[in-house]
Amino acid sequence: MIDLPPDLAPVPEVLAKGLGEVASLFDAHLRSDLLPVADLVAHVERYRGKMLRPALALLCGLASSEQRPALALSRAHYTIAATCEMVHMATLVHDDVLDEAEVRRRGRTINALQGNEAAVMLGDYLIAGAFHLCSLLDDPRPARTIGSVSMAMCAGELLQLSNRENLSLDLGTYLEILERKTGALIGAACELGALASGAPVTTADALRRYGLLLGVAFQVQDDLLDLLGDERTVGKSVGRDAGKGKITLPMILALREAPPDARIAIIAAYDAARAEPTGDAPRRLAALLDECSAVEHSRAFAAGHVDRALTELNALKPGPAREALRLLGRAVINRAF
Repeated sequence: MIDLPPDLAPVPEVLAKGLGEVASLFDAHLRSDLLPVADLVAHVERYRGKMLRPALALLCGLASSEQRPALALSRAHYTIAATCEMVHMATLVHDDVLDEAEVRRRGRTINALQGNEAAVMLGDYLIAGAFHLCSLLDDPRPARTIGSVSMAMCAGELLQLSNRENLSLDLGTYLEILERKTGALIGAACELGALASGAPVTTADALRRYGLLLGVAFQVQDDLLDLLGDERTVGKSVGRDAGKGKITLPMILALREAPPDARIAIIAAYDAARAEPTGDAPRRLAALLDECSAVEHSRAFAAGHVDRALTELNALKPGPAREALRLLGRAVINRAF
């Protein structure tokens, strides 16, 4: 997601090495002597792309530590980062089932390859692995936080499911969905990474807020990519939100702000995209939302959340790790995949 400039050294090198440790821990903990399970786990390992949550956990650990970067990260940091990534991977596998998606990271989804039953059970295997790994830490706080966050994520998804095709969905409820299903885990990764470095609770809380706000911006950008992106660039199935009846920020803003004639046209385009998500209708809907400035306003909304997130970094001492967190925040809304 981000190439850190060399003047932040040694943070880029420490982060790259740390993410390697996280990947190794992830793979080792999920290893199975059962070939069908091992094959599925090997396939889902390809889902690792941006590794946003592990990167944030490690960077927040670096930024909160009093030690030199080369000595700042511990087994606890890697465990927390791998746990957050397992939970995230579980949600991706389950989301692909809910969305009937066929492509993820430019490859076939588990449900497309092996069916919904295998995908659901693999998601459960991942979440079980996450809780088991987290329980190995001496500090009980990560396990409690991950448990609470996992419940919040499921609640957010259930809230979104209950509002499918709800053209009256308000901004407050939409934000509640995003904060729970996306922001909560990113916030936890930041908070727990800081706590693993011995940061005071006030600093950890500030970084949790940083992650929560960043998560909302990340999900708004994700919704925009689903609306405007193409599968080859984004690397996963697009146009699924309208097809599954999900109401996202551009639609909410358009229905709230567009004049009556434009609203009628947008609703008609949405109904067409709902009926034929793989045809031209989603592009027509995207064009209408763009014409009424809903896309522009959605991007500004995401940028505003990033700005608010970056103010939370004032709780940290200046340094290359804090600057890396600032750059990562900006990268969230400038990505095309």
